Amino acid sequence: MEVVEEVVIVGGGIAGLTTALGLHRLGVRSLVLESSDSLRTTGFAFMTWTNAWKALDALGIGDSLRQQHQQLQGEGHEVRCVKRKELLETLEKELPSGTIRFSSKVVSIESSGHQTLVHLADDTTLRTKVLIGCDGVNSVVAKWLGFKKPAFSGRSAFRGYADFKGSHGFGPKFLQYFGEGVKYGFLPCDDHTVYWFFTYTPSPQDKDMEEEPVKRKQYALSKLGKASTDQTKAVLETTELNGIVCSPLRFRRPWELLWGNISKGNVCIAGDALHPMTPDLGQGGCSAIEDGVVLARCLGEALKKKPSGETKEKIEETESTMIKMGLKKYAKERKWRGFGLISTAYMIGFIQQSDRKVINFFRDKMLGGFLAGLLMKRAAFDCGKLTSS
Repeated sequence: MEVVEEVVIVGGGIAGLTTALGLHRLGVRSLVLESSDSLRTTGFAFMTWTNAWKALDALGIGDSLRQQHQQLQGEGHEVRCVKRKELLETLEKELPSGTIRFSSKVVSIESSGHQTLVHLADDTTLRTKVLIGCDGVNSVVAKWLGFKKPAFSGRSAFRGYADFKGSHGFGPKFLQYFGEGVKYGFLPCDDHTVYWFFTYTPSPQDKDMEEEPVKRKQYALSKLGKASTDQTKAVLETTELNGIVCSPLRFRRPWELLWGNISKGNVCIAGDALHPMTPDLGQGGCSAIEDGVVLARCLGEALKKKPSGETKEKIEETESTMIKMGLKKYAKERKWRGFGLISTAYMIGFIQQSDRKVINFFRDKMLGGFLAGLLMKRAAFDCGKLTSS
């Protein structure tokens, strides 16, 4: 069965739903293909810096999310820890019914004239004017565009979510500890929930631990070190076993963004499909939201223009040219932003988590202000409004 769609977005995560909402605000319908049978909430929560709030305001959902998440103090920016589930549900509610097609796994992609064919596992074929890959680090669309699989950074991460029955007592502040080969962070989302992460360098002996929930929790508690306080131990102890996930930290080598095909014809990628990065800047989710706004703006401008031509073929050719130009504009805007974020995140993670004495000396005595300045600079970015006027 073949179905015709104007815009198809692969992946119903942050980048995919943000792009879909941005296009909807501009009067452009899209279809989002999500391989799961429901919204994916893996990762639990993430930091949203000033740059993300500007993008969320451009989409018209910033204020509703602010009401659900407390602002963290002492960061010099508007920073909140946003629950992934609440963000995705907010985006979904703003989209027209039927925008997201669940249980839709893409198995292959092929060009067909000015359009692209997307073949699904259920034997459905979608013919679309625009294909956008927001399908994460293992992106089918990125592979089709010629990108390699993201590289392993040599580090892994636990991410957890503690739901206290009463107040957790943290206050609105971000606690972070690093050094001696590990890095911890604790971020309150509201008065009774705390998101936490723990990054480390795995050894071959850690494989069994990473696959067993009880051992994961015990390992995280044993590695608290300088981060060990009654409060932080209470967070880990309160976290349910199904509230901890473990995953390797992968990143795209930044130079691939400069010479790779972020867009090709009427196909492009965004979010983790484009710029997977280590979590050390707290910009993975934020940059995915930025991508959605910029992509919707560039593509919306192209699709809202009326193509000229004396014949149907000429009109289709003109429209295809405008779409290609819109996607190229998006790629040009985002490649250097992605390059900077990936590079900075990797460098900060390497220095902060180092267990080497020389690096630790310079980090603790000289580089603290420099690293903090880099983080603040990346968070001061403004991706702009949905319309260029």
